Amino acid sequence: MSKKHLSKDFTQGSIWRFLITMSIPFMAANALQVLYSTIDMVIVGKFVGTAGLSAVYQSSLILNFATMMCLGFSNAGQILVAHAIGSQKRKELNQIIGTLFSLISAMGIVLSVVILFARTWILDVMNMPTESYAMSMDYLIICGCGLFFTAGYNMVSAVLRGMGDSKRPLLFIGIATVVNLVLDIIFTGFLDMKVAGAAWATIIGQGVSFLFSLYYLFKHREAFGFDFKLSSFIPKFNYVRLIFNQGLPMAIQAGCINISMMFVNSLVNSISVVASATFGVGVRIDDIFSKISQGIQFAAMPIVAQNIAAGKNDRAKKTVYCSWIFAGALTVICMTIYLTMGKQLFMMFSDDPLVHEMSHTFIQAILWMMPALTIMRGTFAFIQGIGNAYLGLVLAMLDGVVLRIGLSWLFGIALGWGFYGFVLGYALATYGTAIPSCIYFLSGKWEKRKVLADQL
Repeated sequence: MSKKHLSKDFTQGSIWRFLITMSIPFMAANALQVLYSTIDMVIVGKFVGTAGLSAVYQSSLILNFATMMCLGFSNAGQILVAHAIGSQKRKELNQIIGTLFSLISAMGIVLSVVILFARTWILDVMNMPTESYAMSMDYLIICGCGLFFTAGYNMVSAVLRGMGDSKRPLLFIGIATVVNLVLDIIFTGFLDMKVAGAAWATIIGQGVSFLFSLYYLFKHREAFGFDFKLSSFIPKFNYVRLIFNQGLPMAIQAGCINISMMFVNSLVNSISVVASATFGVGVRIDDIFSKISQGIQFAAMPIVAQNIAAGKNDRAKKTVYCSWIFAGALTVICMTIYLTMGKQLFMMFSDDPLVHEMSHTFIQAILWMMPALTIMRGTFAFIQGIGNAYLGLVLAMLDGVVLRIGLSWLFGIALGWGFYGFVLGYALATYGTAIPSCIYFLSGKWEKRKVLADQL
């Protein structure tokens, strides 16, 4: 392909080279994205205390639900972009991007309105600790108003990932992280705006990043593959249909997982505000490890998609095997860090000795999740790459609704294991996705599916 394009051709050349060179920027971008939200918790934990720490985590769960709904449809666009490139359909690429931009923008606005109107009901359902309630409300209102920027950034990043461009998403999230860090220190630390200050820092950072990304891509529109003409933003029915066919299962999948996390969080909240803060910090630390390894999945997906679209199934399968090896090595490193420096990681977020004491219980339980994540990085990239969104939905229902909720209730309440049981159920539920997805990949049944690129 012409060098003037931001997209890359993965249908020939070394898969290992593609996977490694693509994964590293994606891993760095994901780490920065987690750091972006983690900064809020660290600074709030230091300047506001345990109740503020709990408030930021609880509100982030709700906002993540909305973000993941938008991301489900953005990822659908990512898959269509990768298939368009793999099948050499440049004209269709412009129409796909324009349709996706319009849909995600509208979705971000609608979700903002829903959250703002339903905020009191949502916080009540989540069994929010009394000490954190007012601060959670502040964070939810401010960040809820800025969902358009959050959805926009994820939309742009998804399209670039579909093109195999791993450098620009890293640049955009890097800008957001720096702005967020500086404003967090000013608003929360120096101006004593507490949790509201962290929320304003988050939204301003996301807004700056999104607007910069639009400006950058507009200046490089020929290489990007989208002309930014007003007529191109008019949704095309065929691509609306394909985005909804792929995106709705992904959005429901993300919604199920987030709802299950809210349920588990509600169980943890019933114990104490210390348990709530410990779980919030622990999930955030786990999210750092998980998001870094997810960079491998982000890198593998467009490689799989392009090769499936080009009819090169053997290269698609080899991509999964390479992803397993890469993710396995990373899992060993993450488990070692947990076992040797776990308590010190929690101490970075909170000065509360009760949180430090409870962190040991969280680590013992969460380690059971790690092997499952290793498997998922390859197989979920494959399921997404071939465009089998409905299988992803079924697996998410099994993970999020059946197992995450069921196992947390079983271990934590029925067996009386309390906090350890809630975290263990949360961790083991991941195998509900890892094992079936691995069986599906190894069975070879996917080779009989109709290629998504033929529908573009």
